[in-house]
Amino acid sequence: MRHRRAGLHLSRTPAHRKALFSNLVTALLTYERIRTTDVKAKEVRRLAERAITWARRLGGVLTKKVEKRTDEEKARVVHAMRMALRAIRDRQAVLKLFEEIGPRFLTRHGGYTRIVKLGPRPGDAAPMSLLELIPAEGAAEKPEPKQEKGKAAPKKEPTEKGKAKEEAGRPKKAAPKAAAHKAVASKSASSKAAAPKARVKKESAARAAKPSGATVRRAPRGRKGGGE
Repeated sequence: MRHRRAGLHLSRTPAHRKALFSNLVTALLTYERIRTTDVKAKEVRRLAERAITWARRLGGVLTKKVEKRTDEEKARVVHAMRMALRAIRDRQAVLKLFEEIGPRFLTRHGGYTRIVKLGPRPGDAAPMSLLELIPAEGAAEKPEPKQEKGKAAPKKEPTEKGKAKEEAGRPKKAAPKAAAHKAVASKSASSKAAAPKARVKKESAARAAKPSGATVRRAPRGRKGGGE
């Protein structure tokens, strides 16, 4: 008979299964929400609620400061933390359990978590679920107050992202170096265009300086053959 053998094997060895559940409980207490299969979510819920119960049983001791606790209360806290460490191997998760999560459920006797079905997983069609802690009472988001008629809504101050977008949308000014290069290029182009005109003016001036009736004498050429 299978007496006193609660839980599922999940095709894992005892050491592997224990480590798996410990990691899942730690992730649930750290992020307050995990996504896993239905079978794992139901098994992890038992361990998580048992750990939260160890913190909730301390009652008003959790709300006291450490300096104001008596020796007996300190011993109770240490014992409860050690019992929770059997399932949770992360010290930071245990501290969060006794400082934040435990005081949240002081008035709640069980049912600290809920499972939401997500449907089959693509690939192997395994049924998936979302395991999360129930938020504290009154922690729901409050609706924004309605504006009265005739009153303009207050202007929102621009954020850093809005300022960056505005600066990106404005036309950028030309850099001073680029403007200087453009000025030098325009000067060189104008000087090249003016060079042939100056050459034509010089040639016309030289022609005008010569006399009209002057003849050009050429040097006598030497006779062919021998000398005198």
